[in-house]
Amino acid sequence: MNRRRQFILMLGASLGFLLGPIALAAQPSVEVIALGHWPVQNALKPVREVLAKYTGKVRVTELDAESADGEKRLKAVGLKGHIPIALLVNGSKSFKRPDGKTIEFVNFPAAAGNPLGLNGAWTVADFETALRAALGEK
Repeated sequence: MNRRRQFILMLGASLGFLLGPIALAAQPSVEVIALGHWPVQNALKPVREVLAKYTGKVRVTELDAESADGEKRLKAVGLKGHIPIALLVNGSKSFKRPDGKTIEFVNFPAAAGNPLGLNGAWTVADFETALRAALGEK
């Protein structure tokens, strides 16, 4: 009985050793939670262009912010009210830039040409930097 227990423990330890790097190299995820109409969808075009460059490297899920699941997810990350866009990289809406400033991927990105002058505090370049960091790239 003791030999059997030792064998099982050794087998478990070996599998942990072999599969550990796979667990550490989990594919990053991006959740796009957004309203499904213009001008939001127009503002998301550059974000989707960035995501297209990382096809196969990043798992992307999209939720309509006005759906029950979208509202539930927004609430789970501490957001309430009328949120047109929220981007979550590995479940987080926040990212600390290399300059030390923390930004949140909430509401519209800061971009020339956003309709109605709807400019937020984050840029698509900030989003790509966060995505690259999640991938372990510089």
